[in-house]
Amino acid sequence: MGLKDAIKNQLRSVIQWESPQEHELFYKFTENGDELKNASKLILQEGQGCIFTHEGKIEGVFDEAGLYELATNNKPFITTMKKFMNFFESEHKVGIWFYRKADMLNIRWGTKIPITYNDPVYLFPVNLRGFGNYSIKITNPKGFFSNVIGGQERYYVSDLQEIFLSRITQPISNYLANAKFSYAEIDANIETIAKDAQEKTITIFEDLGFQLLDFRIEGTSFDEGTNKRIESISDVHAEVQAAKLAGIDYAEMQKLKALKDAAKNEGAVGTSMGMFAGMNFGNTINQANQQQSQPTSNADDPMAKLKKLKDMFEMELITEEELNAKKKEILDTL
Repeated sequence: MGLKDAIKNQLRSVIQWESPQEHELFYKFTENGDELKNASKLILQEGQGCIFTHEGKIEGVFDEAGLYELATNNKPFITTMKKFMNFFESEHKVGIWFYRKADMLNIRWGTKIPITYNDPVYLFPVNLRGFGNYSIKITNPKGFFSNVIGGQERYYVSDLQEIFLSRITQPISNYLANAKFSYAEIDANIETIAKDAQEKTITIFEDLGFQLLDFRIEGTSFDEGTNKRIESISDVHAEVQAAKLAGIDYAEMQKLKALKDAAKNEGAVGTSMGMFAGMNFGNTINQANQQQSQPTSNADDPMAKLKKLKDMFEMELITEEELNAKKKEILDTL
């Protein structure tokens, strides 16, 4: 053995997780083989744990913070780790992964695709998106390492988001479908939805080896198609209420609206014909068009007459018979 090798074998390495990155969940200690083999100390900071593997198989999990002397410590896990590291020269035969025990807070989530369910009031499918945050902590590092990590040298919380979102969308969709919250009720019940969604998804996190500490919904939105359909229904509802105030039914109101639209169209056609006819008749036609395009005064507006008639009846200035007779008279002029 040369002088260089002799000096190198006398060196002793400390195994520790230096400067963990934000939201880094697993980190593999990847120093060269000799340093790994000759390591004499293991340091675990608060909020950290350690997994030791040999030939891809987990040999031990250690989660107590502190400084451990590998050469003299008699804990079974430390003894096993030291034995394997001293016996094998290749770092690929043994592996050390640090993992984060501390709570992981305010992890962002958002639905990739809308959650579709039937609105219980409007009776058509609506598409809802949601976003918020949740907090978790790892409770079964060995199970998660075996089933998900698969030997990756680094694993981040962001890698978990894809897994979690793909699994929580369906339970939340089923919950909304059964909860019977209508379009207008979502925002008022946002805390209830978040609480119930957390209960529905707890087992999903537990199956992966995590504890779900909290689950929050910060906001929701419906797709453009849903909003347009709701707006159309709201417009019709407003017109129905306006017809009631005028003392007529919705069909009669639609007739009045159609007549008004027809009158406006006739005025527009007259204006176009006047412009097309030529300069000699321009003034005469323009005067006629101005008369046609002038808005109907309140005194001649059937809707205004009907509203005034209803007000007079409610003030007991006319009888019901007089109301019905005058109402028929107005409608017959259309």
